[in-house]
Amino acid sequence: PPARRHRAADRAESQVTLPADAAARLRLIRTESIGPVTYAQLIARFGSAQAALDALPDLARRGGRRLALWPADAAEAELAALPALGARLLFIGTPDYPALLARSETAPPVLYARGRTELLDQPAVAIVGARNASAAGTRFTRQLAIDLGEAGQVIVSGLARGIDAAAHAAALPTGTIAVVAGGADVAYPPEHADLMARIAESGLVVAEQPPGIEPQARHFPRRNRIIAGLAAGTVVVEGAAKSGSLITARIAADLGREVMAVPGSPLDPRSTGCNLLIREGATLVQGAADVLEALHTLSGQPDLPMALAEALPAPALFTAPDARAAVLALLSPTPVPVDELVRQSGLPSAQVASVLLDLELEGALLRHAGARVALG
Repeated sequence: PPARRHRAADRAESQVTLPADAAARLRLIRTESIGPVTYAQLIARFGSAQAALDALPDLARRGGRRLALWPADAAEAELAALPALGARLLFIGTPDYPALLARSETAPPVLYARGRTELLDQPAVAIVGARNASAAGTRFTRQLAIDLGEAGQVIVSGLARGIDAAAHAAALPTGTIAVVAGGADVAYPPEHADLMARIAESGLVVAEQPPGIEPQARHFPRRNRIIAGLAAGTVVVEGAAKSGSLITARIAADLGREVMAVPGSPLDPRSTGCNLLIREGATLVQGAADVLEALHTLSGQPDLPMALAEALPAPALFTAPDARAAVLALLSPTPVPVDELVRQSGLPSAQVASVLLDLELEGALLRHAGARVALG
């Protein structure tokens, strides 16, 4: 559509220059203990990355901690290396950042992108599945990716062996996004170096980790949340009950996105996860028509928490002693949902968030999955 082409042109134009405070944003993002939620709250509280950096040492000292800020020269070096890598940085809160991903509470504050960033403006479906995929599963995936691509959908996956690789390869002519667990310049698995290069040329490679970082086990669930966050729906072709593909599907469900699965034989362990998802209410997929019909039933974009700094409220009375005492009295080593703290304390959610931020920076609070917190 013409409107989509205009947005893509605007995006390409806007990426000529980085935000003026790019180095400060990178320093804040790379500083120890600053995760996506903490980053967004710091920007909302102090108004800018530099102001947050200036305040962090004092906030940490209140809890008897010393917080080492990421060095300014390291941030400048990371920015200077962008041209050689052939990558762009996409900061949350800027027009370049993918809007659908920004609606996730734990959206990465910055992404590395190599390739056609205009693909981020187009409708997208994630296809994930088993690394040890069957021949039938691989064949089905290829046809599904081709049909969805021809219907105008960008295919998002994780560049893993098996189903992921089949989906990417089939969608190269129409558009595919590979979300990698390591740096945007690190091919994993190594045998996918050529496929990754082809995607960077005609599609898009996206990474949360800085260049040169080899993927580690803890990086893959973080990659999965990006895959689910970039797409309106996730299709699982083959996957065991405790596989990474099922993790991606669970994240998609938590985000309010469509979850779809391809049924398989109950005798094949690679199908147990898909059959479980269908039993729990996932859409059964026999072809692209089922996927497109499921996506068509979504009434607009999901109504989800916005991680963009502009969407966060500017709370008042951040350091009220009574608010801190009230929240501390409700905390324990057992994780509890933040919403429950708001309900039981009777405080405004912004004030509870501020107290939790202070406690986290003091080293007294740990954040857990599912927007839960506990004393550290």
